[in-house]
Amino acid sequence: MFSVGHHLTRTCIIANRLLGRRSFASTLSTGTRPLEEIRNIGISAHIDSGKTTLTERVLYYGGKIDQMHEVRGKDKVGATMDSMELERQRGITIQSAATYIDWNNTNINIIDTPGHVDFTVEVERALRVLDAAVLVLCGVGGVQSQTYTVTRQMKRYNVPVMAFINKLDRQGANHIKVLNQMRQRLNFNAALLNLPIGLENDLSGIIDIINQQAVFFDGKNGEIIRRTDIPPEFKEVAEEKKIELIECVSNGDELLGEMFLEEKTPTTDQLVQGIRRATLARKFIPVYVGSALKNKGVQPLLDGVVSYLPHPGEVENWAIRQLPEGKEEKVLMNPERSNKHPFISLAFKLEASRFGQLTYLRTYQGMTKKGDVVYNTRTGKKIKISRLVRMHANQMQEITETYAGDIAAFFGIDCATGESFVADKDLNLSMESIYVPDPVISMSIKTQDKNSNENFSKAVTRFQKEDPTFHCFYDNDNKEMLVSGMGELHLEIYGQRMEREYNCPVILGKPKVAFRESLVEPCEFDFLHKKQHGGAGQFGRVKGILEPLPHDQNNQVIFSDETYGPDVPKQFVPYIEKGFRQMCAKGFLTGHKIAGVKFRLIGGAHHCVDSNEISFILAAQGAIKQGIYFLLKGS
Repeated sequence: MFSVGHHLTRTCIIANRLLGRRSFASTLSTGTRPLEEIRNIGISAHIDSGKTTLTERVLYYGGKIDQMHEVRGKDKVGATMDSMELERQRGITIQSAATYIDWNNTNINIIDTPGHVDFTVEVERALRVLDAAVLVLCGVGGVQSQTYTVTRQMKRYNVPVMAFINKLDRQGANHIKVLNQMRQRLNFNAALLNLPIGLENDLSGIIDIINQQAVFFDGKNGEIIRRTDIPPEFKEVAEEKKIELIECVSNGDELLGEMFLEEKTPTTDQLVQGIRRATLARKFIPVYVGSALKNKGVQPLLDGVVSYLPHPGEVENWAIRQLPEGKEEKVLMNPERSNKHPFISLAFKLEASRFGQLTYLRTYQGMTKKGDVVYNTRTGKKIKISRLVRMHANQMQEITETYAGDIAAFFGIDCATGESFVADKDLNLSMESIYVPDPVISMSIKTQDKNSNENFSKAVTRFQKEDPTFHCFYDNDNKEMLVSGMGELHLEIYGQRMEREYNCPVILGKPKVAFRESLVEPCEFDFLHKKQHGGAGQFGRVKGILEPLPHDQNNQVIFSDETYGPDVPKQFVPYIEKGFRQMCAKGFLTGHKIAGVKFRLIGGAHHCVDSNEISFILAAQGAIKQGIYFLLKGS
């Protein structure tokens, strides 16, 4: 009897995968889906946590591919999402790649992002346009350095998060240790929704904590899901973890919190709805477990994406309207999937293809179709949409229209990353742009062959347009061409791409790290600049405090005018700020820029004859030197 049921289950699942693929293909050509059936998610993590392997399983179970391949696989094929030759050779993700699947009648748009810190802008722009994210953690390594960076990026864009503890088949894997690290190091209100049945080589399945069932993944590729009663040795811990789950969700959801205080046990539906509300409010992180490589735990994660992460209608997105006198007004986007509202979209990624520039856009309002005309809000340039596609890694599928909530790609649009497009140029609306970190390292660069200068120029122009963290400029001091980026690997990859794609071999010099000076504690200043040399002199006095900024603002310099009264006339305050920023640009101790500092101007003095602009510029610069000098002297 078991073998018959087993065979029927296998047949049904394979049929569902095939039917799911066909029904999704027809959806692309017949119309649009309701908002409730769309999810836009990104998969992010520290390097080597298994993001690309997880995405490969997601594509297989979603019916998008017929065969799974591994990163740097023995069959020399490589993972689907690592379509670049360099990615397959190195076994790392370099560029974010978009794809989509159909799961439980829900269209899930997925962007697989790099884990290496050198390609952090790929994560940044992906999270800017996505509605939710899956944070992947290694079951052995746990919370690592890039996990902190990714978490800050998710917080910056208010993205609801789910977590997946991967690689529980590895030696030394410990899901409880990783969960505790999430709580202690990342300050997450997180709880397990799954428990592994065994660890390391003994990993055989998972326990569904909400439904109190054991889940096993049978078949050659784990495609057959078999649910049974929980093994006796795991029953007690499963019940304990369900109580812990209810308590954690109650801390993030008001309705479940009231039930918890009244000592009422929520039903399964009430608990699921509570998890969803708390997750959307970013007050709770559902945590799934498994091993993508061993094909265990991926399908429940997809069920969680559909159940707990938001659809585009549950996320607020704002456009900015420029008003007279330099003021701005925020306008809430309407995610209704129709043509009743003006079309607005954001270009978040550029890519060169054999057909020309491919521009990835997220549509936030309205709809557009092939043949329509749109306008670049920055340049005002009129553009006709000649071709619309949806991306599956490096493969394209033609579509005729795109609606609010969709991620698509346009051909023939000349633009830069972060620019907005509208159907009516008189709207004067643009989406909030993408945060771009400053480059942290520089190298000299030159071509091996002088005849390659033209190709070098083409490559640099294209790469700078695609990647806002990559810069190339001529240094007058050193009389050489420099490239700047997020790390040695970042620049090395672009050097190799110049040779492969433009037949332009280059020589990279030794790296130069972009150091920054900063403060470790606040310091007061009271500096008087006074100069008299016959006739009108110079007089300016500034008093205040220099203080360090929080870690998430360590690349900024902030000026704060906190003066009142006539001691420092308001017309001189901009020149005090100018002097402060000039000093920050050249540094004080080592000649590197000052960053992560706030200049609080509290008071000062002026002279009715001798005070002028240059007096307060020099007074501000002297105040910084004085404050740092006394700080060093005290230490």
